Amino acid sequence: MATEEQPKIKLYWLEQSRAQNILWLLEELKVPYELETFHRVQLLAPPELKKIHPLGKSPVISITPPGSTEPLVLAESGFITQYLSEHFSQGTTMMPKRWKDGQEGKVGGETEQWLRWQYILHYVEGSLMPMLIMAMVLGTLKGPRIPFFIRPITAMVVNQIFTRLVQPNAKAQLGLLEQQLESSGGDYLCGPELTAADVLISFSLISAKDQFETFGTWEGGGPKALFPKVFAYIDRLESHPGYQRSIQKVKEIDSSMSIMFPAKL
Repeated sequence: MATEEQPKIKLYWLEQSRAQNILWLLEELKVPYELETFHRVQLLAPPELKKIHPLGKSPVISITPPGSTEPLVLAESGFITQYLSEHFSQGTTMMPKRWKDGQEGKVGGETEQWLRWQYILHYVEGSLMPMLIMAMVLGTLKGPRIPFFIRPITAMVVNQIFTRLVQPNAKAQLGLLEQQLESSGGDYLCGPELTAADVLISFSLISAKDQFETFGTWEGGGPKALFPKVFAYIDRLESHPGYQRSIQKVKEIDSSMSIMFPAKL
């Protein structure tokens, strides 16, 4: 009996980027894939990535269907996550069941787990990451890249922005995630099992876990004391065997590659 031909999947992985999420997802989906890695150049993606996608960013994947020579090129973390989950998640926990029994195709017929999953796919890139990127960029205005004689001025301005905007936003985001974990019925955002939503949010939270404390003055003992479920969840993600496998995959190719955002730019 002939073996069914499989799609050819290639991930274009950039160090210190959310491509790590997609690498972990591919590991959980247990599909064959090819990995091409790229170093950053002065903090930016290298120009070679523009040959793959016009924006020159990562993650980007190409999928060549069986019998075709023209690959599909997909960009944006949420879109990639949803596409891979919809096509390759059979036999895994990566995508929850969509419909309640007997409610297929009806408005409101979706399961709570699927609605949570779908929301997180949009929330990560639409709400969480913009706040974290803003915090990271603002932080550079207090760092060594700023001439020392104007650094006190830029630092004073940045501290005000963190106090008035960034920290309240971070507190709201962590509060939302704490609530999601309290009500999910399990250790993960959608329930008792790891899904692609958890994988997608992993890079953001693991990168920022030690930075939230620096966003301002926290009442009640700091973010780890205020949001214990969130930080226990981050530890769970970071120690997950699939996450550790994804890190090892990169190290096997090039041990000089950096996985996470640097603490300071």
